[in-house]
Amino acid sequence: MFRSGILFFLFTLLSSAAFSQESIEEIAQKLAQEQLDAYNNRDIEAFVLPYAEDVKVYRFPDQLLYQGRDELYGLYGRMFVRTPDLHCKLVNRIVLGNTVIDQEEVTIQKGEPPMRAIAIYIIKDGKIAEVYFIQEE
Repeated sequence: MFRSGILFFLFTLLSSAAFSQESIEEIAQKLAQEQLDAYNNRDIEAFVLPYAEDVKVYRFPDQLLYQGRDELYGLYGRMFVRTPDLHCKLVNRIVLGNTVIDQEEVTIQKGEPPMRAIAIYIIKDGKIAEVYFIQEE
């Protein structure tokens, strides 16, 4: 009886762990989508949530633009207020391991052609830790 109880406990524990864990790719995609949805809603509180406290944002390949969730909050918060037409259309998404690559078309103002860009998100410890932007020139 005791032995079968232990086996049942171990089976239950292992089964629930296997079914409750998301893969790194599922987590990465979820974080990228959360920040995109918040961006399109211009919801600064929800937008910064998927990012690490010390997130680093680069112009591809290695030019650091800014660092930290507080800086992200300030920059995007002001942009959300100033640009009521702001919208990012996801054209294509590639997810591989902890990396998400989004091809985007960003409308700043209605009536103007959208800006085409690529955003690369690197996920570490369940948060977006690094972002790399490539914009058409």
